[in-house]
Amino acid sequence: MASGKEIRGKIKSVENTKKITKAMEMVAASKMRKAQERMRAARPYSEKIRNIAANLSQANPEYTHPFLVTQDSAKRVGFVVVTTDKGLCGGLNTNALRLLTTKMRDVESKGSKIEAVAIGNKGFGFLNRIGATIVSHAVQLGDAPHLDKLIGPVKVLLDAYQEGRLDAVYVVYTKFINTMRQEATLEQLLPLSADKLEADKDSHAWDYIYEPDAQLVIDELLLRYVEALIFQAVAENMASEQSARMVAMKSASDNAGNVIGELKLVYNKTRQAAITKELSEIVSGAAAV
Repeated sequence: MASGKEIRGKIKSVENTKKITKAMEMVAASKMRKAQERMRAARPYSEKIRNIAANLSQANPEYTHPFLVTQDSAKRVGFVVVTTDKGLCGGLNTNALRLLTTKMRDVESKGSKIEAVAIGNKGFGFLNRIGATIVSHAVQLGDAPHLDKLIGPVKVLLDAYQEGRLDAVYVVYTKFINTMRQEATLEQLLPLSADKLEADKDSHAWDYIYEPDAQLVIDELLLRYVEALIFQAVAENMASEQSARMVAMKSASDNAGNVIGELKLVYNKTRQAAITKELSEIVSGAAAV
């Protein structure tokens, strides 16, 4: 059995750890609220630009943007992998990367090669470990996503698809459901699927006056639409990260409290055993005299 001094050292160490996890829980709770507000603020823009893109695709059918064209000759598939820069957020990244691995195996089984863009340190490290082809990456995004840091890396895959060098582009991220639940999500980014661009059936047919011309307007709008999808994915992932970290740190603090209680019980038993032993030795010595 460990001595009382060793047990006191363990109790002190766990108490210090509990202070750290409690502080991290409070910080994550503060950041979580801001991240959720940012994510919810981005949703109306994403929804509106989706509707406009849907109406434009129906209003000018004589021009088909490359993002709407299905390709199957390049035998290459791109992935945008959105993860966190830091750990200590439970199984958030593990679930997303497991979903990515399953899809990559399915793609490779069909004879296609893979190119990836990593957004976040955890995904970047994972793709390096498995030997995937990383064409660009963006790390250290901070607590708030900035579109200017995301456009460059993602545009590499967008240009490759537009030039016919990729058959499809997928985005993997963690979707925020609520504080206690986050869901790993894999969505097809390119070609833009029909259901994502489906206009409201009850609405009337739209028509627009294009300036300077329809092709230029649609090209620019669909590019902004894809960028909005990426930004929304990163915002959802950041909200999920802070929620998962808050829950993980709260669980760690609770577990630390349980460990401290168990160690104190062991310490008291050890201390009582030592006192009983000393008393027994004193009584035995007195009896011998």
